[in-house]
Amino acid sequence: MADRRDEHRLVLWDIDHTLIETRGVGKRLYVAAFETATGRDMTDAVEPTGRTELAIFGETLERHGIEPSDELRRQYAAELARQYEEHADELRTVGRALPGARAVLAALAEQAMVVQTVLTGNLRAVAATKLRVFGLDEYVDWAVGAYGEDASERAELVAIGQERAANKYGGNFNRDNTVIIGDTAQDVNAAHEGGARIIAVASGRDTADDLQRAGADTVLPDLLETACVLSSLTDSPEI
Repeated sequence: MADRRDEHRLVLWDIDHTLIETRGVGKRLYVAAFETATGRDMTDAVEPTGRTELAIFGETLERHGIEPSDELRRQYAAELARQYEEHADELRTVGRALPGARAVLAALAEQAMVVQTVLTGNLRAVAATKLRVFGLDEYVDWAVGAYGEDASERAELVAIGQERAANKYGGNFNRDNTVIIGDTAQDVNAAHEGGARIIAVASGRDTADDLQRAGADTVLPDLLETACVLSSLTDSPEI
């Protein structure tokens, strides 16, 4: 049997309320992008937590009686990415990287057999801006991430990330060597349904008890203790 230390491990990071917080900037830019793309005021916003951008935009269109189309989705995606670029300085000033996020990302980046990327409901362009603004983008492999334009259901993103990682690094990525790190019960459900382990961090709206009840393999209060996060990823701090 191969030594498990010789196998790549895939770490899939959620972004919002796990690594960063926009502190209201994201919601305002989402409204602005919707209104620019559709020419309509947003009067009925959708709860975005734990969902993909495709699902959020689709339901928002439905609530406003707007027929969805590929062209409208393209216009919205382009406008949302533009909004984030235009307001990057505001995001940097108002938002923040969550405590411990940089240290954990940097520590994992030093581990030769760890493939570290993101699994996010954000569009890829938006995800890249969010992490770049806070100096976190250099630690992840963007080529093997799974993003909000890749699928409507969050659980479907797990297999997408695993396939991309396998194509680039070889081997087989599955529940035994894939870990999601996120802050919501939706992240927990995505791991269960998609085929991954889940480390839940109680840094968002869901409490530690919520995440435990959802079935998280491990629940942490935050990312402040780097060694604790690393030891939760494997059986020891040495990955």
